Amino acid sequence: MKTDTIFYRLFQTFPQIFFELINLSPTLAQNYRFDSVEIKQLSFRIDGVFLPLRPDAPFYFAEVQFQPDPEFYSRFITESLLYLNQSDLSNNWLGVAIFPNRRIDNSPIDRYQEMFDSGRIQRIYLDELGEMSRNSPRLATVALIIADRESAISQGQELIERVKVEVESPQQRDLLELIERILVYKLPQISREELERMFGLNDLRQTRVWQEAKEEGLAEGKLEGLAEGKLSSKFEAIPRLQALGLTVEQIAVALDLTLEQVRQFTGSESN
Repeated sequence: MKTDTIFYRLFQTFPQIFFELINLSPTLAQNYRFDSVEIKQLSFRIDGVFLPLRPDAPFYFAEVQFQPDPEFYSRFITESLLYLNQSDLSNNWLGVAIFPNRRIDNSPIDRYQEMFDSGRIQRIYLDELGEMSRNSPRLATVALIIADRESAISQGQELIERVKVEVESPQQRDLLELIERILVYKLPQISREELERMFGLNDLRQTRVWQEAKEEGLAEGKLEGLAEGKLSSKFEAIPRLQALGLTVEQIAVALDLTLEQVRQFTGSESN
C-alpha cells in the first residue's frame, strides 16, 4: 500500500489528524497550511510540512517511515534544518516521525539525543494509539492503515458505520473516501463487488478512488494490486533483505507483503 500517498491525503484533507496524533488540540490546524516541500538544489523532498500562518506557531515537519532505515534521523533532521535555512520565516520548529511500530524505528539517536529529550523530535507508533483511536474516528482511520487483512475487514466495517454516525458532512464524505482508499489499496485481492458488499459501499466504479486505482493498474474487474509481475519482483527482493539481517516482519512491512507470503517464500514457520 502506498503509505506516503495515503498519509499525504490524510494530512491534506484532515490536518487535525496530525495534531491529534501528537496529543495537541485539533483546532491548531487552522493556523497551518500542509504541503510537501522540496529543498532547492539538493533534490531532497520532505513528506509533509505544516507551514505556519502565524509568527508564533512553529513549523511541524512530518515524516512517515514504514521501513527500517539506519540513516533515517540523520536524513530527517538534516533535511528539516536545510529547509529552515532556505525559508524566509523565522518560526520555531518541531519534527514528528511516524512509524507503524517500534521495530521499524532502528535509527540511532545518540548524536541527536538532546533533540529527543527536549521534545524537538517526537516519535509516533501507530500500533500504540490505543485509547486515542477509540476516541477519534480520524485516528481510527490512521490505525486502519497498519491493520492486517483480517483486522482491516472488521475494523473497516466498524469504522464506516462509526463515521456515518459520529462525523457530519462534508467531513463525513471526505473521511469515508479516505477509508475507501485505504481498503482498496489494502485488500487488492478482493473484488469490487465483494468490497461493496462487505463494507456497504456504493458503486465503487463511479468513485475517484477506484478510477485512480485503475490508472495505477490496481483494478481490472478484480483488483490486481499484487499483479504477477509486481509480486514476482517483490519476491526477488526478499533474499537481499534477508542477507541484510531483516526479520520476516520487517521484510513484510518493507515490501508491503503479508507475513504468510514472506514465510512461504523463505520457508519460515510462524510462531
